[in-house]
Amino acid sequence: MVPTGEDLVRAVRAAGIGDERLLDAVRATPREGFVPPDARADAYHDVPVPIGHGQVTTQPSLSAMMIDSLGLGGTEHVLEIGTGLGFQTALLARLAAGVVTVERVPDLAHRARRNLARQGVRNVELRVGDGSGGVPERAPYDAILVSAAFPDVPAPLVEQLRLGGRLVQPIGPGGREQVVCFARTPTGLERRRLVTPASFVRLRGRYGFPT
Repeated sequence: MVPTGEDLVRAVRAAGIGDERLLDAVRATPREGFVPPDARADAYHDVPVPIGHGQVTTQPSLSAMMIDSLGLGGTEHVLEIGTGLGFQTALLARLAAGVVTVERVPDLAHRARRNLARQGVRNVELRVGDGSGGVPERAPYDAILVSAAFPDVPAPLVEQLRLGGRLVQPIGPGGREQVVCFARTPTGLERRRLVTPASFVRLRGRYGFPT
């Protein structure tokens, strides 16, 4: 039997996600429109998909767990670091007022922009560049999602998160991480909870690992 979007919804629900807005976003976002043509057979399996340039998509249930930790209500201004081909970006766009997303690899950014346009996602501002420094001119952000690993949260991202805002990032060397949810307090970041163990590519840039 050929898997469908409902199979992804079931996988996300099995990962512990009960937020119906998030489940509806997964249901309404066709993942086949955000993977390479030769990977469409795997689009509705809950697995990462290679997208070139040494990158893979985030497993859908893992994306959902990270997004769920942000506690989005629909009015938020969100920063995403690591656009990939745009599937996670599209989910964020359905759940927030607007998304600023940064992709380091120009080819991936071009493909993501095309994918988002084809799906009619218009509340996304996609930048090409070094995501480790965030996008200060569009700050402050209510929530920040980082889809690459580094042992610490880069200082510019902390500064760009509003007081009370949440940030989710894989903390580790790349390849074996703890995905952690933080909240911004008057004294800096406060660790709120461990979301899940996972494996991510490294965050590269001025405030990450050397490119």
